[in-house]
Amino acid sequence: MRDDLGLDAIFRPKSIAIIGASRKKGSIGREILHNLIENEFAGAVFPINPHADYIHSIKCYPSLAAVPDPVDMGIIVVPKDQAVQAVDECGKKGVKGIIMITAGFKEVGGKGVEREEELVKVFRRYKMRMVGPNCMGVLNTDPSIKMDATFAPTFARDGNIGFLSQSGALGVAILEYADDLNLGLSMFVSVGNKVDIGGSDVLEYWAQDERTKVILLYLEDFGNPRKFTHLAREIVKHKPIIAVKSGRTMAGARAASSHTGALAGLDVGTHALFEQCGVLRVNTVDRLFDLGQAFSRQPIPKGKRVAILTNAGGPGIMATDAVVSVGLQMAQFSDKTLSRLREFLSEEASLQNPIDMIAHANAENYKRSLEILLEDDGIDSLIVIFVHPVYVDAKKIAESIIQVAKKQNEKPILCVFMGKKHEESGIEELQLAGLPTYLFPESAAITLASMEKYNRIKNRPEGKILSFKDIKKPVTQKIFDRALTENRERLTDLEVSQVLAAYGIPMPKFVLVRSLEETVRVTEQQNYPVALKLIAPEVVHKSDVGGVILDLHNEAELVRGYMRLQDNLSKLPNPPQKYEVMVQEMVKGGKELIMGMSYDPSFGPLIMFGLGGVYVEYLKDVSFRINPLTDLDAREMVTTLKGYKLLEGVRGEKGVNIDKIVEMLLRLSQLIADFPCIKEMDLNPFMAFPEGEKCMALDARISVHNVPPEEQSDEVKPRSSSRAKSNPNVKKHV
Repeated sequence: MRDDLGLDAIFRPKSIAIIGASRKKGSIGREILHNLIENEFAGAVFPINPHADYIHSIKCYPSLAAVPDPVDMGIIVVPKDQAVQAVDECGKKGVKGIIMITAGFKEVGGKGVEREEELVKVFRRYKMRMVGPNCMGVLNTDPSIKMDATFAPTFARDGNIGFLSQSGALGVAILEYADDLNLGLSMFVSVGNKVDIGGSDVLEYWAQDERTKVILLYLEDFGNPRKFTHLAREIVKHKPIIAVKSGRTMAGARAASSHTGALAGLDVGTHALFEQCGVLRVNTVDRLFDLGQAFSRQPIPKGKRVAILTNAGGPGIMATDAVVSVGLQMAQFSDKTLSRLREFLSEEASLQNPIDMIAHANAENYKRSLEILLEDDGIDSLIVIFVHPVYVDAKKIAESIIQVAKKQNEKPILCVFMGKKHEESGIEELQLAGLPTYLFPESAAITLASMEKYNRIKNRPEGKILSFKDIKKPVTQKIFDRALTENRERLTDLEVSQVLAAYGIPMPKFVLVRSLEETVRVTEQQNYPVALKLIAPEVVHKSDVGGVILDLHNEAELVRGYMRLQDNLSKLPNPPQKYEVMVQEMVKGGKELIMGMSYDPSFGPLIMFGLGGVYVEYLKDVSFRINPLTDLDAREMVTTLKGYKLLEGVRGEKGVNIDKIVEMLLRLSQLIADFPCIKEMDLNPFMAFPEGEKCMALDARISVHNVPPEEQSDEVKPRSSSRAKSNPNVKKHV
């Protein structure tokens, strides 16, 4: 395994110094040394303490400089005021990696922030890698290394799961829980404050590690979301990544003037990022381990079809409800399967899925039934349920399931053994044999749904970022430059229409007027029907103040509409003093959609798409993605809406032009990528029709802000972006 990241010094050191090792039992300096020795670390260990000659029967050194041998990694557990000096000593010794257990840095604020800044300067000067500070440590179960550089009381079993936790306190519970489930880890790391090594570094390292087959994450924030997305997209093609993300984005904490900003509330950035890069998200650590059990021990299902085998009707019905509710399908058994099952199951048994063998089903019944179901090509995965009757040996049932499971590795088998976990329950035997075991059917169904989703993620095609050749970027640049020079927060309606037109996003024709007389005069020059819309800097949502009058078919209706608009304004607490009226050609029919963007300080531009109109913030049938969009991202945004069937057409009506909607989203994505100064944007409503040429935005708004130079370009460029150069595989739109 190549180590371009320099992390072998952290995960595979040949020698370790514990700077701050202690003789006091229960202290962190003592527990880390004890864990390294107790779990038989394969390298050399050097306790550092100027006040002790020996600790744990091992020679102790007064300083790192006094150690006669090379030291790969230093574990620092000294008081916070001595931490920076300890790092400097490590640098002078030639140490390559540091685990900083010591707390009292950025997480406490005040002087802690300054202390952390000084810490960073020192380890960077010596080009060392660091985990922490304020972390629990690192472990590696590789039999050739066996390193427990943590202060946790539990050393993980050897396994194939890499687990990263941002919380040190939670890390202790994680290791204990994994042990309770007989679940093995390849490596574990508590990253703490992440002054150097963060989630992306560890992901990249584990992507190359042959022992790590599954990656579990507990995250509180993203160091670099763009880099994380780039890495995760590549890794999930080969290894599943499952994550719990606590905390919330900042987007929902600020006032938002656009529908998109209002909807881009708590957590949508995280959700969008995970969806785009294929990370499976769960809400709890408990669920994280539910999935971890199955992904690390069982094959990935090739489809949605689930068979349920049980000895009790109630749990079978519960499992059926759960399977259907999470989007999986109940398998239909072949005639051959049904015929073979009838040969030995009792007459009272139900042979329809779920198969209820009734309470007196024995180990042989489970064994033969399971063998037959595994041979049915119409089944992709199985849930085996056992409810413990008094007169049935649970361990024998477990052993029969294990025997069958060992003979195949194509279809996942998840077990539900209901009842308390005890020595005779059979649960431990199942877990040790690699069969995920749950107390309730819902957990098994949710886990299978995640496995099936990962199968689709792993096999989905690679998206492309399209470049449209017909855009007029110089025209748009002048508009944004003028708005920023004038310190404006929003573009005028005329400027918005010019920007959208330059990027191939059509709007209806319109004229701006300032009086009733002018309204009548200009309307004579265009066809009825028309709409009147209020244009005032202080009015963001026109319909909220009665500033939209629709469907005016002649001059009389036009005059009445204009007067009604003025009357609506006069009733406002603070009516606008200066305003214009837009006379816009009326577009009738179609489906109302919304497209937009809101800038998130953590994730950058978030693009939104959904069912639009005045009720968008109430219906909230929307999807978000982080810019830039690939063609695959854009299409998924459309097809994953709850109301997608309405767009396809229901009750005989024609569906809208989905390809045109996808194109508009991609044009919007290119506009946003070209101009980072866009803060928020709404195209609402965007009217969609069966005919692509009729699709257009009826109303739009764009707000702007000055973006710091470091945020104007991504650190990690999109994989297949063609915006910088011509690409023959990219569709050209004229």
